[in-house]
Amino acid sequence: MLHAMVMAGGGGTRFWPRSRAARPKQFLTFSGDRTLLQGTVDRVAAQVPPERTWVLTSAAHRAEAVEQLAGMVPPDQVIGEPVGRDTAACVGLGAALVARADPDATIMVLPADHLIEPEQEFRRAAHAAEQLAADFPDSLLTFGIVPTYPATGFGYIRRAERAGTRQNVPASRVVEFKEKPDIATAERFVASGEYFWNSGIFVWKPAAVLDQLERRKPALRAAVRRIAAAWDTPGRDEVFRAEYEAAEKISIDFAVMQDAARDGKVLVLHAPYQWDDAGSWLALERHNPQDASGNTVQGLHCGVDTTRCVVVSDPDHLIGTLGVDGLVIVRSGNATLVTTRKGEADVKQLIETIKAAGLGRFL
Repeated sequence: MLHAMVMAGGGGTRFWPRSRAARPKQFLTFSGDRTLLQGTVDRVAAQVPPERTWVLTSAAHRAEAVEQLAGMVPPDQVIGEPVGRDTAACVGLGAALVARADPDATIMVLPADHLIEPEQEFRRAAHAAEQLAADFPDSLLTFGIVPTYPATGFGYIRRAERAGTRQNVPASRVVEFKEKPDIATAERFVASGEYFWNSGIFVWKPAAVLDQLERRKPALRAAVRRIAAAWDTPGRDEVFRAEYEAAEKISIDFAVMQDAARDGKVLVLHAPYQWDDAGSWLALERHNPQDASGNTVQGLHCGVDTTRCVVVSDPDHLIGTLGVDGLVIVRSGNATLVTTRKGEADVKQLIETIKAAGLGRFL
């Protein structure tokens, strides 16, 4: 049976100042009235019932996740990680917990902050992935997105020969994963026709990913095994914290996927849907209308000679602009961000500067 595992532990720093440590972006609305987390669970609800849906978030945000997902996910399947350890530990723990109840399950792993449409195409692809996971039970499957421009903010997947097709969704062997490239490399990737954007959405059997962890990160595999073994015991919280704090902080791509691809154990499905990881303020342009001057506005704004700007404000705060082009201006609570379209990719650097200045209360 298909299980869904939603990773909702990120800090969302690139969406500062609206995304804060106390309420990162997965708990915010991006467009419409559903938060990114709610939208992710909505997306899988037609194929995966609540009792097979799992959400892993930080312990600090678990109460928020339980509240937002009331009636959608059982509270005991909203798991709060005691410390952040990136995606390898998260994925391994989710697989170990699902395997306890359903060893032959198929798991779809989804980040909580992606935008996907149309949803019927996503469901078709999810059905195809479940079937392909049965066809290739020792392989790891991921979704590749056909690039529409030479993005430098996404990772890439290089594909090889066709491995199979289900629901008219083809899958290919993966040659290699590439990290976020510079613009010249991204242009070469797109021109070659051999590369997908890496969506970070995975499908696999629990045994497949746990076996790969055993081979490549045995200490991490042992840690999640011990956590799962203690899950229904009085010592669960103590074991969970101790093992997680000692676990290696590493992404699933670096821990498993890159090496598994070199061994021919990774397939990439040619995703038939449109996808965006909503990774920066410029993503608002791709999912909201622009005014006659090319501005994307959320909130109160009055502008004169203002073009190609992204302007976001609180409902009771007016932002006025005069004679500017290509700016990103975001007012939220007690902080305001002003940058250029190029500079907004470096918001993480600004966050570090704010921390170093002793102004962490604004984060």
